[in-house]
Amino acid sequence: MNIQAEVSLYPLGNPEIGKTIDAFIDGLSHPGVTMQKGNMSTNLNGELPDVFAALRAAFEEIINDNAAVLVVKMSNACPPHAPLSQGQSQ
Repeated sequence: MNIQAEVSLYPLGNPEIGKTIDAFIDGLSHPGVTMQKGNMSTNLNGELPDVFAALRAAFEEIINDNAAVLVVKMSNACPPHAPLSQGQSQ
């Protein structure tokens, strides 16, 4: 089943949040998952197991050294490769 996910990571207590967010986004790279970065969130598209694997790996890597909040919205009803939010480009 193909799904789309919109994810936003919020590092806590870390003055260099940009580096943490960049590391999280880099960690989302996973076979079978396409990614579209935006200013406020990142959209993922792929098969359900692949998207969950990408999220798990990226989040586990970040929380080893950082406190963070991860917000995820998922849908199986969006057209493939359609962003979940308006106003995103890349």
